[in-house]
Amino acid sequence: MDPVKATGPLTATRTLSAMGPLTASGHPLQRAGAWAAAVMAGRSHPDDVTTADAERVVQVMVQDVLSAATAVKATDRYDWWKVLYALYPNSKATRNSRPRDRALLQAEIEALFVADTAQAVGPCAFCSRPASVLWAKSNLPLFDSSSVVNMLPLQMRGWPVCYGCRIAMWALPYGAWVSAGSATVLSCESEEAIGQFARRNVQRARRIIQAGFTGLSAGASPEYVTLVALRDAAPGLCATTLWTFKNDNQEPWLRVTQTRRAVPVFLARVDANAALRRGWHLLTRSLTRYDKAGKVTAHGVQEAARLLFEAEDGRSQSLLLRLHDLLKDDTGRSLPAGGREGLARLALAYAQEVLGMTSDVTAVATLIAQWIARGTSPRGRFAEYRSVALSDYKLGMLLMQAYSRLLLDGQAPALAGPEQWQALIQRRPRAWEQRMLLFAQVSVLLQQQGVAISDPPANEEEQRRLEALENQPILDDAEFDYEMGPA
Repeated sequence: MDPVKATGPLTATRTLSAMGPLTASGHPLQRAGAWAAAVMAGRSHPDDVTTADAERVVQVMVQDVLSAATAVKATDRYDWWKVLYALYPNSKATRNSRPRDRALLQAEIEALFVADTAQAVGPCAFCSRPASVLWAKSNLPLFDSSSVVNMLPLQMRGWPVCYGCRIAMWALPYGAWVSAGSATVLSCESEEAIGQFARRNVQRARRIIQAGFTGLSAGASPEYVTLVALRDAAPGLCATTLWTFKNDNQEPWLRVTQTRRAVPVFLARVDANAALRRGWHLLTRSLTRYDKAGKVTAHGVQEAARLLFEAEDGRSQSLLLRLHDLLKDDTGRSLPAGGREGLARLALAYAQEVLGMTSDVTAVATLIAQWIARGTSPRGRFAEYRSVALSDYKLGMLLMQAYSRLLLDGQAPALAGPEQWQALIQRRPRAWEQRMLLFAQVSVLLQQQGVAISDPPANEEEQRRLEALENQPILDDAEFDYEMGPA
């Protein structure tokens, strides 16, 4: 799996007449590295990096590579070698036969970044500039394992890679969100968001190089870092794509997740509304996991961030489904005052802003809510509705029952008739999402009408803790422990 085939056609984002050695192309791995190099050079954009800047960046990278390649195993310094191995498993810096003498290895690493000569061998595979150096798969990330002999076109000795792109492809782990076995890079409509993502990851990389992964007491997921970058850039429409990949000389893989363009607008709306913030914090609390010793094993705010990303292969969780599960929870857990309404309104806001669902289910929700409220056991009727809420056929049967009961009571003619049930009981795309929204709306109406369908609200201490959370933004920069200075 080579980087060109993995990501499709490449497009350069600026003209070849630019004076600087770097350009951010359309290739996500090269672009991440170019932005990382710009951050390391203290420049606001890859276009602004000068040749002198590039030389300083190379010096930093070479020293970091040497420190990692000659580090003793099981030390903090060795963690950066694990990162490099996950990206360049057959390179001179990571192969088992590499010299452990720093002076001997230095010449080999520096040779990766020699300047281009006037005699080009072809246009750069990443930015189309003239390139005089050919690189095979050992120096580039996301290539097939060592069992694959050759991925090059016929009669080609390597991919032409220019000086700037060679720097970018090895600056990649600084600008990516890295673990010991994978890296994640960002594609985004907003260059400002790309820059924010790169800046935070360069800071994180410096902490890993200095103190290893143990120096990151908490850390934030790549999805969370992306959402913060979107928030800091602008609350306008902006789609993002995360490319997470690994090649440790076994079987390389690539996972692609993306947000919809309206996610920044949704986040801004949630941050500005108390009820929506309440729902968001309840969601994150439900997603937090602990081990037997009480230590957090899954941070709820990071798990919630992942729910806003949709996997290209369809293997991702749904935010609406998670909110639906919380609203229909039958474990007896109590919610703080206003909690059910907060969760329901969060689901409705997500459907409206992100999914673009504009159909109004209020009339049908009112029908079901009145049927529940008028029963001798509202809690029993709510349980009956909850058990059929996502089934098209069973929901249709319940609507018939509720409508006929209210009709006999002289109420149904003023409520939603069968013509308004159609979108909810048909088997068609997105109908399940409509049924989830119906459930959320019914929950809101029942709470507004004071219908008792759940346990009493949480105790006063729990209520105070939630109210304290409501006054906090939904995305907190305190998650970035690596911004707190050198390790």
